[in-house]
Amino acid sequence: MHSSHLLLEEPIRMTSILEPSKSSFFPALTKIVGTLGPKSRSVEVIAGCLKAGMSVARFDFSWCDADYHQETLENLKIAVKSTKKLCAVMLDTVGPELQVINKTEKAISLKADGLVTLTPSQDQEASSEVLPINFDGLAKAVKKGDTIFVGQYLFTGSETTSVWLEVEEVKGDDVICISRNAATLGGPLFTLHVSQVHIDMPTLTEKDKEVISTWGVQNKIDFLSLSYCRHAEDVRQARELLNSCGDLSQTQIFAKIENEEGLTHFDEILQEADGIILSRGNLGIDLPPEKVFLFQKAALYKCNMAGKPAVLTRVVDSMTDNLRPTRAEATDVANAVLDGSDAILLGAETLRGLYPVETISTVGRICCEAEKVFNQDLFFKKTVKYVGEPMTHLESIASSAVRAAIKVKASVIICFTSSGRAARLIAKYRPTMPVLSVVIPRLTTNQLKWSFSGAFEARQSLIVRGLFPMLADPRHPAESTSATNESVLKVALDHGEQAGVIKSHDRVVVCQKVGDASVVKIIELED
Repeated sequence: MHSSHLLLEEPIRMTSILEPSKSSFFPALTKIVGTLGPKSRSVEVIAGCLKAGMSVARFDFSWCDADYHQETLENLKIAVKSTKKLCAVMLDTVGPELQVINKTEKAISLKADGLVTLTPSQDQEASSEVLPINFDGLAKAVKKGDTIFVGQYLFTGSETTSVWLEVEEVKGDDVICISRNAATLGGPLFTLHVSQVHIDMPTLTEKDKEVISTWGVQNKIDFLSLSYCRHAEDVRQARELLNSCGDLSQTQIFAKIENEEGLTHFDEILQEADGIILSRGNLGIDLPPEKVFLFQKAALYKCNMAGKPAVLTRVVDSMTDNLRPTRAEATDVANAVLDGSDAILLGAETLRGLYPVETISTVGRICCEAEKVFNQDLFFKKTVKYVGEPMTHLESIASSAVRAAIKVKASVIICFTSSGRAARLIAKYRPTMPVLSVVIPRLTTNQLKWSFSGAFEARQSLIVRGLFPMLADPRHPAESTSATNESVLKVALDHGEQAGVIKSHDRVVVCQKVGDASVVKIIELED
């Protein structure tokens, strides 16, 4: 994996581009978050998604009810058992999302330069003249000349399934608009986005709170995707809610940045959140098209330096209906990897797309190729410089482990951890080889029952680039001096061999605690 690494700055033989990609146990170091829905909820399709490289399953509560998502999750559990592939669960909140309600579900055709009235009267039938919406404060929030986008699922920029409206007049609670393009909207629900206007709705709605405290608690969700996050206070409130739910105190919060407010308060949100989702769908509407790449590069750099996972959305929209991405989309995926993304999030492509498994597989292959030319040396130097001196003890150990692994051309780094922090710090320095994160369970008791921690920590590394978790057996010591050598290290090495990432005579860098000291050691495998 590491031996074929080139840098984009180096001359690449054109003929080498034509050489077929080598298959690997890990499709890519970059992770893939798949949204499960109508086209991807059967056991067979989910199993295909897991084998293709999906490591986090996203449940989007903008669509369908908790019972529907529960059925899908039960199918996911069956698929995880049959494929023996770990998968984390992400709950995506609805948030202050404005929606057009189309009770008849008949397609609505809008003409260019036609008048359309947005009304909070939901008892009215949706038509090409009237669109009922789920928010009664729109008339107070907008003024003549403001831009409103309405899209089937989400405004995509495609002129056939999205419409661009300009506010012409506010009349009572109604907003009268001129349609700037012709479009046909199909389905029961459309998303409405008002560009660069503050919408006075809470980030966590009552419906969101109910879903988290019932469905979220019942299923011990690993990640909460906080939609339309606008301030650090939004993250703090979500954290309070998770802590009050008991079982969810370990759930990580990923703040979704999808409007101008979130962008303005990005630094404070990053400090408070466990990770960031760059939601380019809505954000790409608030920002002029020529500014989107700037936000992407700046935000990913900040996440990378903070050592917090960054997830990028909306990369292969066309694969919702097609078996191949466009050339621009394939390049976009690669650039996301080169810019420093930890994971790629697929939405409509897997939720309602015709080719969910093929989409995951294609994105994984593009990520893998981009990783081969990722300039790790430059990234390493930048990160060390940013962290500065004196480094913390853990940071020093993590950076040393990565540097040693690259110098000796190790095939894998094995890191023993209980909280997952040490493994995430190693991944922060973007090693060119996989990091096997061996989570050592901790025994806890509340005087009524014993329980082992570790499952959360193991699954939560499934969104971090390059991290591949395994949960250790608490009965095995991390180090063993006995003749049988039935240690966790041996189990980890065996796991690596079975996975095909370690073979005879390979070098492996091990990062572990011995007593109070943290140790980085290099071992060479025998036959």
